[in-house]
Amino acid sequence: MGEASLMFKHPSTLAAALKDTYLIHEQAFIGGKWVSGSSTFPVYDPATNRIIANIANLGASGFTTAVEHAQTAFTSFKKTSETERATMLHAWAALIRKHSKDLGLLLTMENGKTLAEAEGEVEYGASGKSSTWFAEEAIRSYGDVIPSQHKGSTNLVFKQPIGVCGIIAPWNFPIAMITRKLGPAIQFIQLTVAAGCTVVVKPPSETPLCTLALTALAVEAGIPPNVIQVVTTRDRAAVEVLYTHPLVKKVSFTGSTGVGKLITQKAAGTMKKVSMELGGNAPYIVFDDADLDLAVDGVLACKFRCSGQTCVCANRLYVQKGIHDAFVEKLLEKMKGFKIGSGLDPTITHGPLVNRAGVTKMRQHIDDAISKGGKLIFGGQIREDLDGYFIEPALLTGATQNMLVAKEETFGPLAPVFKFESEEEVVQMANDTEVGLAGYFFSSDLRRVWRVANQLEVGMVGVNTGKISAAEAPFGGIKESGLGKEGSKYGLAEFQVMKSVTLGNL
Repeated sequence: MGEASLMFKHPSTLAAALKDTYLIHEQAFIGGKWVSGSSTFPVYDPATNRIIANIANLGASGFTTAVEHAQTAFTSFKKTSETERATMLHAWAALIRKHSKDLGLLLTMENGKTLAEAEGEVEYGASGKSSTWFAEEAIRSYGDVIPSQHKGSTNLVFKQPIGVCGIIAPWNFPIAMITRKLGPAIQFIQLTVAAGCTVVVKPPSETPLCTLALTALAVEAGIPPNVIQVVTTRDRAAVEVLYTHPLVKKVSFTGSTGVGKLITQKAAGTMKKVSMELGGNAPYIVFDDADLDLAVDGVLACKFRCSGQTCVCANRLYVQKGIHDAFVEKLLEKMKGFKIGSGLDPTITHGPLVNRAGVTKMRQHIDDAISKGGKLIFGGQIREDLDGYFIEPALLTGATQNMLVAKEETFGPLAPVFKFESEEEVVQMANDTEVGLAGYFFSSDLRRVWRVANQLEVGMVGVNTGKISAAEAPFGGIKESGLGKEGSKYGLAEFQVMKSVTLGNL
C-alpha cells in the first residue's frame, strides 16, 4: 500500500488552507444572524486527528427559535415569484462554483475525502442535484385540470408549498446533500400564485463547516436570510424539535435506518410528511457475460468512492463462477495502485475514514469473515503509523451469506467477493436483506437485464454502471431503506401538498 508523499505538508489550520477565510463560520445561523451557543463542540480533521474548528452547540431552544423565524419567513417567501426564486438559486450556484477550490479544501479537511473528489462534489452540488437544476425546475411545477362528472363543474389540482421543512443531513456528502435538500425546499410554485418553503437545517456534527459556508453564500446570492436557518448541535435530544414541533410540516432525513424509524415514529405525532433516505446493503452482481473491464472499473468508482462511506456503495460483490478468478485478479491489480493519506495530497487516491468507529467496524467485518473461512488477499490493516483514521482498502474472497459483510453495511473500503453459480441463486442472495436502497449488475444479455432489473428489491438499479445519481432521476430506496424520493420532479413533490379545487355552477 502506497505511502503519503514526503513532499506534501498538510495545513494545520483552516485559515492556512483557504484563500477566502470568510467562508469559515463556527456559529449557528438563526434569524438572519450568526449565533453563538453556551458551549461548543470540536470538529476534527480525520487525516490528522487535530481540532480544526469549535462549533456553537445549541439546545432545544435554538431549534424552537429557528422554527419560529422560518415560519414567519414562510408567510412572505411563498409569495415570491418562481422567476425570483430561480434567479436566487442560479446566483447561489454561481457563487458555489466561484468558491469551488476553497469549498473543496474545506470539505476535505472536515470529511477526509480526496481533494479531487471534494471538488467534484462541489460542482455536483452547484449544478447536478441542486441549485441550477432546481432553479430550472421552478417553473415546471404543474397542476392539473380534471373533467368533472357533475354538469357545470371542473376539478383543478393545485400544488402548494408544504411549509417549514426540517432538514437533517449526513456527514459523507455535506455539500451534495445539503444543496439537494435545500434546492427543492425553496422551489415550489402554486398554480395561481408563487410559493416556496423555508427550512431549518441540522448539519452533521462531524462536518458542519460546509453547510455553514453554503449558507453564507446563499445569503450573499440574495436568498432572504430567514429562509434558511442552520442550528448546530451535538445534543441529539435537542434535534427532536425538528420532528415534533407543530410548525414543522415536513422532515427530510439521511442517515441510519434505526434513527430514521425513530424520527418517522415521532413525526407521526403531528402527521408530518417525511422523506427518509436510510441505510443500504447494495449488491453488485457480475455475470459471466459481463464486460469484465467495465465491471472492475465500476467497482473502483462505486465501492471505493469516499473510501467506501456512501449509502449507495457496493457492499456485496457477487461474481459468477466462470469469471470469478479473472475478476479478482483484475481488481487486485487495480487496488495495488491505491495510495492512502491526506486527501489534500494530490498523489493520494483514498483518504481516511471520518472517525475511529468506522475503522473499528470495518476491521470487525474483516475478522468475522476470516473466522468463517474468508480470505483477506489485500489490505485491511489499520494504519496506526498515521495520525488520522486510516485503514487500508481491502479485498476479501470466499465471502458467504452467514458473514457480517453480507448482513451489515460496512461503510468502509472493504470489497468482499461472493462466488455464485446461477441467476436465480444470486437474485435470492441479493434480496436476502431487510434494506433496499441501491443495486448494481453487469451483463450483456438484454433479456437478463430486463429480468434482473425487475427482480432486484431496491429503489435504484445500475445496469453496467456504478453511477446512478443524476439530477433528473429519483433517488431513494424501498423496504427499510426509507420513504420518498430526492431529486427529479418526484423530489419536488416531496415538499408540496396537493389541493383539489372544484369549480361548480359554471
